[in-house]
Amino acid sequence: MTARSPWLVLAIVSSALFLIVIDMTVLYTALPTLTRDLGASATEKLWIVNAYSLVVAGLLPGAGALGDRYGHRRMFAIGLVIFGLASLAAGFAPLPVMLIAARAGLALGAAAMMPATLSIIRQTFEDPDDRALAIGIWAAVASGGAALGPVIGGALLQHFHWGAVFLINLPVVLAALVLTIAFVPRGKAHGHHPFDPAGSVLILVGLIGITLAIKEIAKPAPSATVLVLSALVGLAALALFLRRLRRSASPMIDLALFRDPRFAGGVIGAVVSAAALLGVQLAITQRLQLVQGLSPLEAGLFSLPIPLAAFVAGPVAGLMMARMDAGRLLAWSLAASGAGILAYGMGFGHPALALGSFAVMGAGIGAAMTAASSAIMLNAPADRAGMAASVEEVSYELGGALGIAILGSLLAGIYSASFAGAGGSGREATDSLDGALALAATLPAPQADRLIATANAAFDHATGMVALAAGLVLLAAAWWIGRINRAARGVQQGA
Repeated sequence: MTARSPWLVLAIVSSALFLIVIDMTVLYTALPTLTRDLGASATEKLWIVNAYSLVVAGLLPGAGALGDRYGHRRMFAIGLVIFGLASLAAGFAPLPVMLIAARAGLALGAAAMMPATLSIIRQTFEDPDDRALAIGIWAAVASGGAALGPVIGGALLQHFHWGAVFLINLPVVLAALVLTIAFVPRGKAHGHHPFDPAGSVLILVGLIGITLAIKEIAKPAPSATVLVLSALVGLAALALFLRRLRRSASPMIDLALFRDPRFAGGVIGAVVSAAALLGVQLAITQRLQLVQGLSPLEAGLFSLPIPLAAFVAGPVAGLMMARMDAGRLLAWSLAASGAGILAYGMGFGHPALALGSFAVMGAGIGAAMTAASSAIMLNAPADRAGMAASVEEVSYELGGALGIAILGSLLAGIYSASFAGAGGSGREATDSLDGALALAATLPAPQADRLIATANAAFDHATGMVALAAGLVLLAAAWWIGRINRAARGVQQGA
């Protein structure tokens, strides 16, 4: 057997991670084209984006437990196969509902792989400094890849059908599968670790129910029945899941991990950073195309400072942790990303300010993800590596799902209210900016111009409010994490 370099192993798992995180955002620049080609409604459009993160978040706890139980390399390889097959189905989906189903299949493969990536890194890198740098590179791939998704999507759409954003996964999946079998170590399996299928179903039902309720609130004419029922089902499922964890002698997620404030702070940091990145970038890419009229490629290139800054900041943050506590670095990174997002919200009409704010936001998110991942993985017992990795991945995926659901719904809701408040009319136009542009194409020029101007102004207002909400949440999280870490250091010094 060829000698296994830990850095080669890192490259193999990072290539798969790159595909996983890109699929969270690669559709952002493809959404206008995809919506037109498939005839997707505003609700279907949000589900096409949101189904992936939502299903991954629901399946990750169970996938992490399975990795601990049967081996992370095995789960990683299985996930690659499922991801490749689902990519093929998504690339040729003829209807919105079939694309949503294929995105759920992609999520199944991603959920099998994601806890394995961090667990394999932890098992492969024995030197603490090398491990910190490896986690920094992992976080750079996670944050930078998610931010790079719109660029890759835009470049592919310049020359190919929108299905190419999924089919591009196939050669990478095949190469990663071969290299995994050849070079990734098997690692240790812990056959006694629990797997709870019923718990996995409960958390998935809970997340879908809550998301349905959030999306219903944002509709121009929400249904009280759908809102109440989905919220009740979601809350009840999550309550039953937590009750199941507390009563289990061998829980799928050990809630005792959260008693360590450094671990809990890492989870909070992961959730809010992913929510801000994915939610704000959804608004940014839609505005660049639908309001400013940029092509998918131009929109992706304009937002390029976000992934570039994240790619640089991740490894740098990993190196900095040799001299700075992960909690302190996390707090400062969240504050920086919050400031960048607020700057964008106040001046997105000025290209130079927008580009500068993108760079600050990307650097802050990239460093925050490194610090959050380190705080989670390094403050968990070694025999709970898969469990900690699944918690870490759940944090990012849940954050992404909540960011898309909450900030995406906030974007849609404020747009609809602003459009109607400015005297706009027409159900399609009130529902979404895509609908307004489609309606304008059927009207005489003077009416079309007025409709487009009203819709663009409403969308600009909605984008500014989304940036304000995301920025304030990041600053609040930075303050809270800084506070609990100071308290934890005080306890350690007094002990």
